[in-house]
Amino acid sequence: MSFLKKRRRSYNPWLLPPWLRKVRFYAKHICIPITVFQAIHLVFVPTTGDVLLLFIFLLISWMLWTNII
Repeated sequence: MSFLKKRRRSYNPWLLPPWLRKVRFYAKHICIPITVFQAIHLVFVPTTGDVLLLFIFLLISWMLWTNII
């Protein structure tokens, strides 16, 4: 079964196409303000959809800042 396991390559963002690097750069800088706005909105109008949306924004921003995606 060891022949089925592939060796995981290390992540190098410079191997991405230039347009995708720009998208990641702008997404990284825009996701935090959107997340903060959603958290403030959640304080005033708490609904189930807002809680789920905030969780998704938090997950995406964490993944961008830790270079997982």
